[in-house]
Amino acid sequence: MEELGGYPTKSSIRKAKMLRVLLSMTVGVGCLFLLQTQLLKPRKPSDFYSFEVKDAKGRTVSLEKYRGKASLVVNVASHCEHTEANFRFLQELHRELGTSHFNVLAFPCGQFGNTELGLSRDIEAFAKNTYGLTFPFFSKIKTFGSGAEPAFKFLTDSVQKVPKWNFWKFLVDPEGKVVRFWRTDEPTDSIREEAVSLVRQIILKKRAEL
Repeated sequence: MEELGGYPTKSSIRKAKMLRVLLSMTVGVGCLFLLQTQLLKPRKPSDFYSFEVKDAKGRTVSLEKYRGKASLVVNVASHCEHTEANFRFLQELHRELGTSHFNVLAFPCGQFGNTELGLSRDIEAFAKNTYGLTFPFFSKIKTFGSGAEPAFKFLTDSVQKVPKWNFWKFLVDPEGKVVRFWRTDEPTDSIREEAVSLVRQIILKKRAEL
């Protein structure tokens, strides 16, 4: 009868219902897959403190712990003509401004001659034992090229410059944005002045929020 234009049979009705159920299930699974894909898709870090890096012992560390503070991020080396002067200045600044509002963050780099050799943990131990450094050391990285450390690449992309030698310095504000950078041989007075000014702003803002 159905073929001749009559009423649909019970069998055809059941088939139609099953088809609708299958279609709705397929659509539902597809939507769920798209939703999961979007939720699981990693977010691109929007500032320096959004990145994760490795410490000198190879453990993953979130830079989020430094948010709300000023950071002076430096690509360091143990055997460079600028090592002693820079390490002494950086330690002095780190101690002077205090870790409540400021940190020097050191990233060893071996891309500039034979100025940084060995394993990250040995680099950290040498720096601390030789110069009495107390600021954080991270794993040895590349500052440019295809293997550049993403967190450091964020800094260089922000200023559209890549280090030409050791001890380039990037001042990062409490929100993780680069305020200014200095090349290796630029006067340290300017660095101290900018860092002190930024720390003062942080302190005044905290007092105003009390």
